[in-house]
Amino acid sequence: MTILRAFRTAIFAAIVGLVSAPAGAQENVLVFAAASVAPAIRATAQDFTAKTGVTVTVSAAATSALAQQIIRGAPAHIFISAHPRWMSVLADRGAIDATRQTALLGNELVLIAPNAHATPLDPAPGFAVRGALGPDGRLALGDPDHVPAGVYAKQALSALGVWSEVTDRLAPAGDVIAALTFVARGEAPLGIVYRTDAAMSDAVSIVGAFPANTHDPIRYDVAPVTRNASAASGAFLLYLLSEAARPVFERFGFVFLPRT
Repeated sequence: MTILRAFRTAIFAAIVGLVSAPAGAQENVLVFAAASVAPAIRATAQDFTAKTGVTVTVSAAATSALAQQIIRGAPAHIFISAHPRWMSVLADRGAIDATRQTALLGNELVLIAPNAHATPLDPAPGFAVRGALGPDGRLALGDPDHVPAGVYAKQALSALGVWSEVTDRLAPAGDVIAALTFVARGEAPLGIVYRTDAAMSDAVSIVGAFPANTHDPIRYDVAPVTRNASAASGAFLLYLLSEAARPVFERFGFVFLPRT
């Protein structure tokens, strides 16, 4: 065990002791999490509750929508974004403690199709994405104007020189899970989601993966919401960053990022 890991373990134990007693004074923790990471955060929260007795509620939506709710005064204790842009927006307003903002997880951008029509595609420069959509099909993705997965998708398609070919064939969704649902239901022949999203559905197949150099690094950051800081939320934040949470995140397919 490294010195840093031992230090975090000791701090976590101390804070868990604080929030675990007395039982009657325990408080709930509300986490605002990007839709794509919410299932993994809920699973991690269950483990934390089992260890501490502290209830953690996870509210999931598009990162942009959650950030706007925090700006308007939503009572979240912790914010987990799917794009650093929205962390910066909140930091500029003093809504999060930027000194404690930490890169938590990584992910990969993939192209999906319904299982019945899962023909492999190679997302390379000039690849035939429009032809793969067929005469009337649309490409499902998070709204590229504000949903992080959609922002990454636009970057990737632009880098590969095919964005202009699909701008009139998009099915923009309010979050990446909605984009996944369009494809799973057969309402769109192709979609762009995170690899972890695709793994959650038995109705879709990954038909291609976008090279990492075609878009900004996919990074989930976590930070406490300034006005709602508490011992319980501080303990859960530390738990998310600890080695205890790694197996859960990796089970869901996320990359557990190294700490500095």
